[in-house]
Amino acid sequence: MNRINRTYLRQLHHKIAPLMIFPLLLTVLTGTLFQVAVVTGKSGDFIWLLDLHRGKFGRINLEMIYPFLNGFGLLMLGVTGVIIWLQTRSR
Repeated sequence: MNRINRTYLRQLHHKIAPLMIFPLLLTVLTGTLFQVAVVTGKSGDFIWLLDLHRGKFGRINLEMIYPFLNGFGLLMLGVTGVIIWLQTRSR
């Protein structure tokens, strides 16, 4: 297997990470907080959390692509991170 250019891979990982941290944190926090609202019986008061969780930001509605963007970004970070880790381990 050809060795992937480590500099390029690190640059790609470095560029993707800042772009993905906000949507991933938003998804985790809104999902967790809404689940707390469900457990406490107050879910009706916090439906707005589900809108954010699904990618609806006021007039900007990304509900159709937000999960795919989140998933693709997380997958890319995972793949690039594992490849970088494996390459440094094999040294």
